[in-house]
Amino acid sequence: MYKVKFGGKKGKTVKLVESPDMVAIRTKGNRELESVDMSRESRDLIDKTTEVTSFPEAGVTVRKISADDALESTKSTTEKRDEARATLKQEENIRFAGRVLQDAESGEVMLYTENFFVKFKDEVSEKDCLALIEKYHLTIKSKLPFAANSYFVEAQEGTGLKVFDIADQLLKEKIVEFCHPEIVQERRYKAVHPLQWHLAKTTIGGKTVDAHVNIEAAWKHTKGKGVTIAVVDDGVDIDHPEFAGRVVHPFDATLNSNDPRPKTKDDNHGTACAGMACAAGLNDGASGVAPEATLMPIRLRSGLGSMAEANAFAWAADHGADVISCSWGPADGEWWNPGDMAHNSSTPLPDSTRLAMDYALKKGRGGKGCVILFAAGNGNEDTVNDGYCSYPGVIAVAACNDTGKRSVYSDYGNAVWVCFPSGDYAYQPFKHPAPISQGLRTTDRRSADGYTPEDYINYFGGTSGACPGVAGTVALMLAANPELTQPEVKEMLRRSCRRIDENGGEYDKYGHSIWYGYGRVDAGLAVEQAMTAAEKAQEVMVTGIASFVKVGDQPLASDGIFAGPLKPAQKFLGVRLKTKPAKAGLKIRYKLNVRTTGIGENKEEDEYVGTEDGRQRVIGLAMWLEGKAADKYELEYSARLKGLTEPVKARNGAWCGSEKKSGKTIVALAMTLREK
Repeated sequence: MYKVKFGGKKGKTVKLVESPDMVAIRTKGNRELESVDMSRESRDLIDKTTEVTSFPEAGVTVRKISADDALESTKSTTEKRDEARATLKQEENIRFAGRVLQDAESGEVMLYTENFFVKFKDEVSEKDCLALIEKYHLTIKSKLPFAANSYFVEAQEGTGLKVFDIADQLLKEKIVEFCHPEIVQERRYKAVHPLQWHLAKTTIGGKTVDAHVNIEAAWKHTKGKGVTIAVVDDGVDIDHPEFAGRVVHPFDATLNSNDPRPKTKDDNHGTACAGMACAAGLNDGASGVAPEATLMPIRLRSGLGSMAEANAFAWAADHGADVISCSWGPADGEWWNPGDMAHNSSTPLPDSTRLAMDYALKKGRGGKGCVILFAAGNGNEDTVNDGYCSYPGVIAVAACNDTGKRSVYSDYGNAVWVCFPSGDYAYQPFKHPAPISQGLRTTDRRSADGYTPEDYINYFGGTSGACPGVAGTVALMLAANPELTQPEVKEMLRRSCRRIDENGGEYDKYGHSIWYGYGRVDAGLAVEQAMTAAEKAQEVMVTGIASFVKVGDQPLASDGIFAGPLKPAQKFLGVRLKTKPAKAGLKIRYKLNVRTTGIGENKEEDEYVGTEDGRQRVIGLAMWLEGKAADKYELEYSARLKGLTEPVKARNGAWCGSEKKSGKTIVALAMTLREK
């Protein structure tokens, strides 16, 4: 058994086992296996195997030895596998024929490379980093820009499965914070596959469809001009007329080039997703939710968990993306089969990808943060097992249908933030009725390899279709108010949703449904709220974020609204605050008391104070104003303490909670700023 640890020395361990009957075959030149010249013996051998999965961008195919073939001889499937590897290694056009690992719980195929992600602690010198890399005979492939002291390194050729031992030894080093081998699995796109019923009320087959996102109200104010949506997906047909003149900073993260166009026969998904977000809406075409937004297409065909995945987020943040839409993730179980064991398999977020996402969430948009959205998934299963869409800060998007009910396949859970209209299926065993429409109309790849012979598709669906729809909505919000921070966008989106399916939605007392999140997106109301916030921004106020365990950053402003997760309550970790507008003659000062590390205080505005260690707890805080206008205002702040029903209050620098070495944990806080 082999082990990979995500999240550092005390993080989550993923256990892998060697497959007894699979072989990973990589061709030279990354050619398709069927087109490679090889001996008759090797070709016959391959014909007796079945394909399990493939990674065409790397020229890798995973094949399974036939059990029937093994039964015909005295040899086991493992012996037959090893014979196949030995035979294929002799072929001139085969780079390698290696062993295959599988997730010990789910059986999902995992491929390992001889590469590692390693991050040293922030305070470690570059000299010490390089010395340790050299000690383990590793070669630096790249120094990564999205996290301090982080490297993508390569072991010596032929290291093979010893990469797991090396990673384990590295992680035990005192100066190493995170380390794991690059292991990849198949990336699953979240599509299930007149008609833009999701945008406005319409009639289909004589039936009225009124399950839209109120786009016409939003378009009275903006169509997204000035905002950039990064669609991280497979290839995008950037020459499609619907995207003309609006493509910026294209990138192929897999091939490290500036050409994101489709490269393989099945490179169709990205074009459809891009159209859902920002197609122009030509005559007889298909309009995206934000038809005047610019498109940053990022092709990602590398396996799930690859270094290319992390680089895609860093590229988006560094090149001006405001919104990042991701309609992919771990493999889903069969939505129609409750007994499928894959429903219970868990896929954690690799440290490399997590840190790149953090970089985009916090450093993107000049520090206001990129808004990252993920499709919830199409397995009719709990999102808790999906480390991507359930990551704090991410907006997880579920799918609802043309009757205002849940799409039968849509994943569910506490991580679901909102839902957006998409396609659906009839399924009698679940007593799930047929939808009215075929699905969503959007752009299609313009070639014989597209989903259809036309330039458009009328039946796109899945949470793949829902996710870029919400990305387009966010683009409209940012066009209406470019100053919104990422946490503010997420919270504003929550407040602007329309609750649907009141009888079946099972909304809790906080307004959340595991099926629909906080409801179906209402683009008109979302834009209206963004515009209102822009008007209020001219008022003097204190604004920023409060960080909490598990849910990350939450917006905090001097409007009296509590910041902090409602269900369940989580430990407060720290704040980052500033006064707006900057010319107001005010500066906000704050200090926090962390139970074990003591009191920390900001030296300048917009400085984080607190802890990033989820094991710690903040037990007290104080805030006050400085500057020539400070005596004109009164700042009051409140904290909810664990175990108490009523919040405690303080003002103008007094402690709220405890300034001593013990006290109750803060789980929520609020501020108000008033003129005297």
